[in-house]
Amino acid sequence: MQEQVIFAGFGGQGVMLIGQLVTYAGMIEGANVSWMPSYGPEMRGGTANCQVVVSSTEVSSPLVTEPTSLIALNKPSLDKFAPWVKSGGLIIYNSSLIESPPERTDVRILAVPANKVANELGDLRIANMVALGAYLATTRVVGCDTVLDAMKRVLPERRHNLIPLNRQALARGIEIASVWHSRDQGEVSGAE
Repeated sequence: MQEQVIFAGFGGQGVMLIGQLVTYAGMIEGANVSWMPSYGPEMRGGTANCQVVVSSTEVSSPLVTEPTSLIALNKPSLDKFAPWVKSGGLIIYNSSLIESPPERTDVRILAVPANKVANELGDLRIANMVALGAYLATTRVVGCDTVLDAMKRVLPERRHNLIPLNRQALARGIEIASVWHSRDQGEVSGAE
C-alpha cells in the first residue's frame, strides 16, 4: 500500500494540520511516512499545500508528482493540482468555495461542502476536518480514531478543548463520504 496525497488550500485553512495528522496517524499505525510542506508568499491568504506519503514500504522520496489523492480546499489549488492526480485516483474538493467540479473523467470526484458544514457546527476553522473525514472514510489510509489520537500529539495542549468539535467535523465528513459511496454503488437515488 502506498498513498500519495496533496492537501492544498489557502494559508489559514488548516491544510498543514490535516497533512500532519495523517502523517502522525500513519506513524502510530506503523507505516512509513513523509510530510513536505510548501507555502506561498503569505502565510494567511496565500497558497499552502503539503505532500504526504503513507506507505507499507520505505518512502523513497517525499516528493509527490503523481498523487493518488488530492484534497483541494480552494479553486486555485484544484486548478493547479487536479491534473496531477493519477488516473483512477481521488479528488475531494470543497464545494462551498469551488462551484464547478474538475472536468476529469478518469478519477473519482467527491464534492464536500466543508465550509457549509463547518458553519453549521459553529466554527469555520474546522472545514479542513470535514474534508479530512471524507478522505479518511474514502481511502481508509489511516483510522479516524488514530487521527484523533494524533491530534492530541500535534495540537498544543491549550487547543485540546477543540478536539470534541474536530471529532464532530470528522464524523460529518465521514457521513458525506458514506452517502457518496452509497450513491456511487447505486444504493441511493435522488439529490440532497
